[in-house]
Amino acid sequence: MKTLIAVIDQGTTSSRCIIFDQAVAVAQAQKPHRQLYPQPGWVEHDPIEIVENCRETLAAALEQKGLSARSLAGLAITNQRETVVAWNRRTGRPYANAIVWQDTRTAALCEKIAQGRPDRFEDRTGLPISTYFSAPKIRWLIDHTPALARDLVARPAGEVVFGTLDAWLVYNLCGGPGGNTCITDVTNAGRTMLMNIHSLQWDVELLKAFDVPMESLPLITPSASAAPLAVARLGNVDGGEAEVPILSILGDQQAALVGHNAMEPGQCKSTLGTGCFILLNTGSRPVRSQAGLLTTLAYQFNGHDPVYALEGSIAMAGSLLTWLVDQWKLAGSVEELLALAQDAGDNGGVYLVPAFGGLLAPHWRSDARGLLVGLTHHSSRAQIARAALEAVVFQTYDVLAAMAKDMARAVATLSIDGGMSRSDLLLQLHADILNFPVRRCSSHEATALGAARAAAQAAQCWATAAEPVPQGLREFTPQLAAEDRDRMLGFWHKAVERAKGWL
Repeated sequence: MKTLIAVIDQGTTSSRCIIFDQAVAVAQAQKPHRQLYPQPGWVEHDPIEIVENCRETLAAALEQKGLSARSLAGLAITNQRETVVAWNRRTGRPYANAIVWQDTRTAALCEKIAQGRPDRFEDRTGLPISTYFSAPKIRWLIDHTPALARDLVARPAGEVVFGTLDAWLVYNLCGGPGGNTCITDVTNAGRTMLMNIHSLQWDVELLKAFDVPMESLPLITPSASAAPLAVARLGNVDGGEAEVPILSILGDQQAALVGHNAMEPGQCKSTLGTGCFILLNTGSRPVRSQAGLLTTLAYQFNGHDPVYALEGSIAMAGSLLTWLVDQWKLAGSVEELLALAQDAGDNGGVYLVPAFGGLLAPHWRSDARGLLVGLTHHSSRAQIARAALEAVVFQTYDVLAAMAKDMARAVATLSIDGGMSRSDLLLQLHADILNFPVRRCSSHEATALGAARAAAQAAQCWATAAEPVPQGLREFTPQLAAEDRDRMLGFWHKAVERAKGWL
């Protein structure tokens, strides 16, 4: 039986392919793509560049091990969520660059649709009305892309397609116009603000509110299925074409939840990448947050009820460190910045609120802006670096406090993955501020591993597919005195309040 699963992990800054065999990564390739900033607050990606990079990394990963596409048991796709592409189903050409999840150009449109009630659709979507999600981005594309608006009227219904990046990748991997495959899974559809999280279908009232035609949206599927979700047509080393089943599709943070093996209610994970994303498994019951969190689909495996999660999203994590290196020249590299923070010993009273595009969970304040406070003549580069790391942890504390409020019980365990999780200092700060032990996930590639596990479980091609994955490579325990923790949190919350209402 074939046991190789190739995961296309399409992220915010790069696209990767990792090939797994029995939960072990055996080959991988990665390629970054351009970040486009045409105006302040706008963030775009070239969708054609992304497809080409995904194809190249898949080919490169196969070539590393001398493999052909025919040797794969299947493909898994995991992707940055909310980012939107609009394309023509007949020609396969995008109408514009993809609008990225970080983009805030739709702020005025969101205020108009909210009608003073940002929670207007939360009972259906689990989401507040925000620039973060896909629906306002789709509406903006319709209103500001003349060729798209013209084709919506003049061409047959459904010729114009709006999709998140999973839908765009599947369409292209399955032959583009020739294959005409337009699907998206529940975890990605659930982040558009157009899917009803109870029925798992596009919602007529939501479509009406954003004036988006249902015919232009992909078919919603489970996250994984033994019967392929779609069939990719991949070039083979012999010059022919191989048909490879697409067995799983998961938004990146939901895939990481599976990668952490956080499959039981109450289990929680944090992924420290460009941003920080914290998910708490709530089981088969969607919990509507009263504390500023998102209610989201965790996954749905074919034949089983959907599983839900509470999510807290933090916009700036790894990107905050990159900003201090690239824009402030605070250090020559992120590694050097981490060493500076270690040398500081403490923050010297300096606090950094990275609300560069507003605050996400649990505050949801688009009028907030970044603050660096507590500076004196004695403040150093090292203390600013320390304050940046602590800002990630303080925001995590706020999200977990909101989760505890919604679940009526404290979160007592946290498994952490992502590139930033390699920092012992950062994980120790988590333990100190959260005041409970935290674990570094055994795999830094939890997102890709989760997508692979979902695919392998669907195909029943791994002996270990259903076995627990070790969650902790190392555990960090609290070492900070309670009075110091309380003092630091007090100053942090004071700084956050001053960041709000800046605009």
